[in-house]
Amino acid sequence: MATQGFASCHFVILAFCWVYIRKYQSRQESEVISTITAICALAVALITSALLPVDIFLVSFMKYPNGTYKDWAAINETRKQIEDTVLYGYYTLYSIVLFCVFFWIPFVYFYYEEKDEDNVSKCSQVKNALKYTIGFVIVCAALLLIGVSAGSGERLLIFLISYHRTFVPLPPPSRQNSTQWEKVQYLFKELGSRDGVAALSFSISSLTLIGMLAVITYTAYGMSALPLTLIKGVRSVRYERLENTEDTEQVEQRIGKLKAKCGDGRPLSMRDRRTLQDLETRLQTLRRQARHLEVAERDCCTKVGGALRPLKILLGVFFFLVALLFVAALFISNLDKALHSAGINTGFVIFGTNLTNPLNELLLALQPVFPLDYVLITVITVYFVFTSMAGIRNMGIWFFWMRLYKIRPERTRPQALLFLCMILLLIVLHTSYMIYSLAPQYVMYGSQKYQLQTPQTTAVTTKICDADAPEDQCTITRTYLFLHKFWFFSTVYYFGNWAFLAVFTIGLMVSCCKGKKSVIEGEVAADDSDFSDDEYVH
Repeated sequence: MATQGFASCHFVILAFCWVYIRKYQSRQESEVISTITAICALAVALITSALLPVDIFLVSFMKYPNGTYKDWAAINETRKQIEDTVLYGYYTLYSIVLFCVFFWIPFVYFYYEEKDEDNVSKCSQVKNALKYTIGFVIVCAALLLIGVSAGSGERLLIFLISYHRTFVPLPPPSRQNSTQWEKVQYLFKELGSRDGVAALSFSISSLTLIGMLAVITYTAYGMSALPLTLIKGVRSVRYERLENTEDTEQVEQRIGKLKAKCGDGRPLSMRDRRTLQDLETRLQTLRRQARHLEVAERDCCTKVGGALRPLKILLGVFFFLVALLFVAALFISNLDKALHSAGINTGFVIFGTNLTNPLNELLLALQPVFPLDYVLITVITVYFVFTSMAGIRNMGIWFFWMRLYKIRPERTRPQALLFLCMILLLIVLHTSYMIYSLAPQYVMYGSQKYQLQTPQTTAVTTKICDADAPEDQCTITRTYLFLHKFWFFSTVYYFGNWAFLAVFTIGLMVSCCKGKKSVIEGEVAADDSDFSDDEYVH
């Protein structure tokens, strides 16, 4: 049932991705390949995030509320088959993520970067794009090899000593006279074994570290800004047009006064020339804003948005409460790890919960009313992804202190959309660990319970599955197994959670101090340039 629901949402996800990409895509620079790549990459990100609720549902669906296995799940082979199916789903999606991040998106990005050059043939575009993409492929291969080495306990690097030795940190085949092709076959066989799982896990965990930085930057801000934006609303179009008219008249008067100084042929001073240039730039921006405000006043979407104002306020309040629940649960979870874990050398891993986690308790309390707990964990997952998208849209694409691209409706360059999808892919990889931090016990075992017979009496009690439960009585989600392959990643994630809380608090204070947004927010800016996607007004 869960797998059917998971499959049925694919069409909805693809439809949403198509609408979202087409909404922000530049009409002048749209390309078929970049559009398809962006839609598919965004769909992979959303489908990957949707697998976590399905994983939790499947391990929970195996048992009755009294802690006994259902008839169809009482056989170990059946449970193993379901676990393997979910695991293969993770393998497939994570492998596609690696393919998108390390090959397909970089290739398409560099292909269109080369297209901006004059007199460049298609063959040269493909060749140069492949040349730059090879660097990403080498990094991916290095991560896989390091992961295999870490999983098998072999040395990290083995140097190429002779032609007959293969540069892979794996034990060679038993036969001394094995060929190079047999060694390559052995490598792929190992990548499908336990060491291959470690290699994939190491590669995904490495990307998750980058995703953690994106979560701290974009998701934390989006989670604080999106609810307050919905609650505050936007400024009145009529008031903005009146204000724009007054500002335009003032700037024109100042320009007229400066030009009057040179009416008799005398040149302007250096200071006056700089002031005049700034005022003319400001006047151009105001006139563009006036055209956009005129269009916005006639737009039916603006009128519908005004009619739906009460609904937006309710939605903003709901998002704000979800954000507070999210932050409170994350803070308590991190505090629990700081107080009760074995320390930094174990990745701050704890078994069970020692402090009352509101989200974990809420999920457990909703278990008797099917399917409220699954609805809540799905809402949290979707909320996490959509606040990330809102943060990227509001902030744009940055590289340290330089803004590379802006994300604006109908004016976003293909390269910017590819960047957007890559960042979302990395954020989704970190989503599973963030949600595990929010509700560790629930993410590990779902709503499973088990029966425990006390030694003194024959009475049987039903308990919620935790780390003390017998191994054959509780099934751990596949997500948890991926999250804790390497303790040092968990350590970095732990400190990343504290950074997330700090950025969220700062973003919340900034959002509270800011006024209402303009109805044309982000459509017109004074610093528009070719590199940040010039707007086009016809």
